Amino acid sequence: MFAVRPTCAGGIDSLAYIVKKSFNLDPFSGCVFLFCGSRRDRFKALYWDGQGFWLLYKRFENGKLAWPNNEDEVRELSDEQVMRLMQGFTIDPKINTARAREFY
Repeated sequence: MFAVRPTCAGGIDSLAYIVKKSFNLDPFSGCVFLFCGSRRDRFKALYWDGQGFWLLYKRFENGKLAWPNNEDEVRELSDEQVMRLMQGFTIDPKINTARAREFY
């Protein structure tokens, strides 16, 4: 599965075009592509099953998605990361990697 920058506008053709042209990925690959709305309270999932596209739309009544921050990025997600997103948890690490420092 891939999380794509926040955009929920458009239908199947528009979202498949974004996957192909903006991110150079194949919308016919059988991967699920997730698109988040700008308010982060809804998402769309685009999936090619070999016969046609599926477009799933979900709007959360309460709460928001903790969507990846970089809007120009596509991220490959594991099933566990997708479940964490749907439960409102972030998939970004909270603790940054520390750089080694010099000691006296």
